[in-house]
Amino acid sequence: MTAAAHEERLMTVLQGPLLTEKGAVSAELYNQVVFKVRTDATKAEIKKAVELLFDVKVDGVQVINYGGKNKRFGMTRGRRKDWKKAYVRLAEGSQIDFLGTE
Repeated sequence: MTAAAHEERLMTVLQGPLLTEKGAVSAELYNQVVFKVRTDATKAEIKKAVELLFDVKVDGVQVINYGGKNKRFGMTRGRRKDWKKAYVRLAEGSQIDFLGTE
């Protein structure tokens, strides 16, 4: 994979932040940020993507895989997509502010 293709993949690894109460508590206590990421992303890719996009230093990444639920809509059966969540621990002094407040 070329360097340009690798950087392009890193730009698509993060799908967005997950702003929840649990995420807010982990941000205050452990300096962690929670992201929804691609299901085929690795911890190393997630770390590089956060460092590239936000110019911060990452100490560690923890990943959780969620299986999609089986659902029914009347007589039609369906299934929600599987997804992955990443807890990214930032280095001391690093911070990401999604809300733009100070």
